Amino acid sequence: MHPALYIDTTHHNYGDDMTEFKETDPFKLFADWMAEAETTEPNDPNGMALATADAQGRPSVRMVLLKGYDSDGFVFYTNLESKKGSQLAANQNAGLLFHWKSLRRQIRIEGPVTPVTAAEADEYFASRPRQSQIGAWASDQSRPCDGRFELEKRVAKYAAKYAIGSVPRPSHWSGFRVCPTYIEFWKDGAFRLHDRQTFTRQSPEESWTITRLFP
Repeated sequence: MHPALYIDTTHHNYGDDMTEFKETDPFKLFADWMAEAETTEPNDPNGMALATADAQGRPSVRMVLLKGYDSDGFVFYTNLESKKGSQLAANQNAGLLFHWKSLRRQIRIEGPVTPVTAAEADEYFASRPRQSQIGAWASDQSRPCDGRFELEKRVAKYAAKYAIGSVPRPSHWSGFRVCPTYIEFWKDGAFRLHDRQTFTRQSPEESWTITRLFP
């Protein structure tokens, strides 16, 4: 007969101290967690999984970078003719996921998507490194490419075209804002007894309902 398995829980925190979840403003809580991630994550703390779906509901997900956020939502930029751009044109809803291994935390965000203004897109594009600006012109994102040499030829072509002066923003390159109706904060717990709290609302204009979830 095998001896009974004994699990010592005396040194594990099951989340009784929910100081992270006492904040009632999800944007403030997001800012606090992001600030911590910026000090602990080795690469791209603003990296996030972006999930979109086409008009038939077929999903697609990829990693992108968060480029701004406030009480209106979470902003990223892309080629509007890419797969995600085409899907967002057909289905204006998206999901985001931030996962920070160093903190053992994650945040899920869901909601409708709206385009950023031309002024916002111009301002961000102007802040990008020049080679990234050239790349936005050179890459037919998500479409077939004959090889690396074809891409490099296109980079050289647009580098020559815009050799003097500033590089204008392509009309097919802009950004989107996810306006959240659902935000979930997740904190790892011992023996999979995680802490989860959601902020939900029916539309971006409404106030939040706060709910604690079982792990």
